[in-house]
Amino acid sequence: MNNIGVILFDIDGVIRSVENSYRLSLKKTVYRFCGWDPSYRDIDNAKNEGIWNNDWDLSLELIKRHIKSKNLKLKTPQREAIIRCFEDFYFGGNPTKDSNDWSGFIRNEELLVEKEFFTLLSVNRITWGFVSGAESASAKFVLEKRLKLESPPLIAMGDAPDKPDPQGFLYLASKLSENSLGDKNVPIAYVGDTIADINTVSNAKKRIPSQKFISIGVAPPHLHLESRMKERISYESKLKDAGADLILNTVNDLKNIDIDFFKKF
Repeated sequence: MNNIGVILFDIDGVIRSVENSYRLSLKKTVYRFCGWDPSYRDIDNAKNEGIWNNDWDLSLELIKRHIKSKNLKLKTPQREAIIRCFEDFYFGGNPTKDSNDWSGFIRNEELLVEKEFFTLLSVNRITWGFVSGAESASAKFVLEKRLKLESPPLIAMGDAPDKPDPQGFLYLASKLSENSLGDKNVPIAYVGDTIADINTVSNAKKRIPSQKFISIGVAPPHLHLESRMKERISYESKLKDAGADLILNTVNDLKNIDIDFFKKF
């Protein structure tokens, strides 16, 4: 039987929690260069601007903003220095070498789904893949080594322009579809946790308006604490305002997806 839809997933904040890995690396990188430890709220606020999908670039931007706001006599670091510092915190070893030797914050990451989740999607005739701004080594580590997925379809950093440019999303969506993108193709959904993710789908809709694209948002795990409920509501509202067609409580809400789901949009 033919598949009934395609669902592509962001990885960070959707498949794994990165509060104590990527975001912690960001915080410590910013502190290393300008002595300011941005809060997770500061990072969320910047992410909500919709253009900071790359954490290296966001680290540099936050450093620049802090230096300017405080009139500090500090030299803005080069992007290459930011990357080296960030990678040292995150991987704690050479990302091109054996992951068994890594000792960085990547070891802190909590999985938000299990392998069986993707098995269920396949049983329900859903084709799936991943479009992420994470480095390829990091993305493959969580998908292949931790989730034990075999050769998962993946667009990672460097494979396409950064989101919200939809090029990578459209490429993988086309590759996984049985028909050309357009009105004769099955619906294609994307699940992400940032406004850049939502904007990626919006930009895809502009490029191929005849294709049914569905934008699905989910608040990142650190906002699911009861003490941060107000922040989560505000965050989800921003995702909706940006164009999300649906907000999930958790990505696992898609476990029992069927054709009726796609007919709602």
